[in-house]
Amino acid sequence: MVARSDDTLQTSDAGTAEQSAADLERAEALALQLEVVRGASRRLVEPLSAEDCQPQSMPDASPVKWHLAHTTWFLETFVLEPALDGFIPFHPDYRVIFNSYYQTVGAQHPRPQRGLLTRPSLEDVWRYREHVERRVADLLRGGGIDETLCDVVELGLHHEQQHQELILTDIKHLFAQSDLRVAYDGAAAAPSRQAVADLAWRTFNGGTVRIGHDGNGFAFDNETPRHRMIVEPYALATRLITNGEYLEFMRDGGYETPSLWLSDGWATIQQQGWSAPLYWSRESAGWQLFTLGGMRELRGDEPVTHISFYEADAFATWAGARLPGEAEWELAAGGQLKGGNFAESRLFHPRPASPADRRELSQMFGDVWEWTRSPYTPYPGYRPATGALGEYNGKFMANQMVLRGGSCATPRSHIRATYRNFFPPDARWQFSGLRLARDS
Repeated sequence: MVARSDDTLQTSDAGTAEQSAADLERAEALALQLEVVRGASRRLVEPLSAEDCQPQSMPDASPVKWHLAHTTWFLETFVLEPALDGFIPFHPDYRVIFNSYYQTVGAQHPRPQRGLLTRPSLEDVWRYREHVERRVADLLRGGGIDETLCDVVELGLHHEQQHQELILTDIKHLFAQSDLRVAYDGAAAAPSRQAVADLAWRTFNGGTVRIGHDGNGFAFDNETPRHRMIVEPYALATRLITNGEYLEFMRDGGYETPSLWLSDGWATIQQQGWSAPLYWSRESAGWQLFTLGGMRELRGDEPVTHISFYEADAFATWAGARLPGEAEWELAAGGQLKGGNFAESRLFHPRPASPADRRELSQMFGDVWEWTRSPYTPYPGYRPATGALGEYNGKFMANQMVLRGGSCATPRSHIRATYRNFFPPDARWQFSGLRLARDS
């Protein structure tokens, strides 16, 4: 450094000390957040047996045990390994079997075969989690972590919250395969019934708008950079589409009318034999619905969920409308998180809209992820990070569609208006639903 004056040096030293104090304060806050997030994962697994945590019901899902270990592997690999001199992993084989898709880190166990990993045991995984969690906490509270590593810890905690949601959606899919129709949480109460308000619309003028994260607080890299877009005038439905409305689509031949479907969508429903949303079943007593609280009667007032992009798009076409673009959705949602039925409610199921909210936008956050018509592509000026963490989001920016708003399985502190979730257009095991849009 070039010394220009004693005053300059004193100011620089004071600034360094201030920055160091800020780093220590942030590290302590992250240590507390580490306890909260990791504790939330433990509570999610409490209703499950070791046997529940082992199987894998399909290639897109993972065993609960694997989720618990992988989120720990993330902290061990990207926080402890670069931070600790003479780092020794908890178990050298875990580097391969709990690596998801980070090619830069090394080899991975095949994703469709995660359910075959009977070892380590669930008990060993809990020991692994406790070991890594303790060392990360010691690192945060020991003053040996800089701003860059704090950023990685924060990313790791949001990464774990993503897997908390996957634990719920994956165990639901697993339990649905059993004739026993096992309930994950038998205490999860069904929401109270509501009169379904007529669908209302809220209009927006559009114009040149700015979307994307503004840099204030945490965001994933795919939410940046903030940029301008031209949005034409449009209208958005004030609530989500319900099971009752989706039943009307089905009764009107929605799954038998090719003109309603995108070509890939029509081919998919023919190949898969879809005639209703996932977890719906037609019984002698009428339509039944499998939930994380067990099997129960399908209710017309609840938001439809577990539908693919193809099904959401076909319904919108049938209704004389369309799906919103993600810029339209973000503009309508505004910058603030308002209300919402999230994982903390422990309903683990979408809740009906209140008729009192008929003329205002409701259910924008929580309940179900809302399919948009926007393909998952990089924002203008986007550049993935260098190294292994650059593989987190950017490598998936093809053949996926964007969803917005979070669901009843999403932790509240994990979501924001700029959050971009993404899945292939045929994905149905997530809590995904739809809101209509139209040109204005």
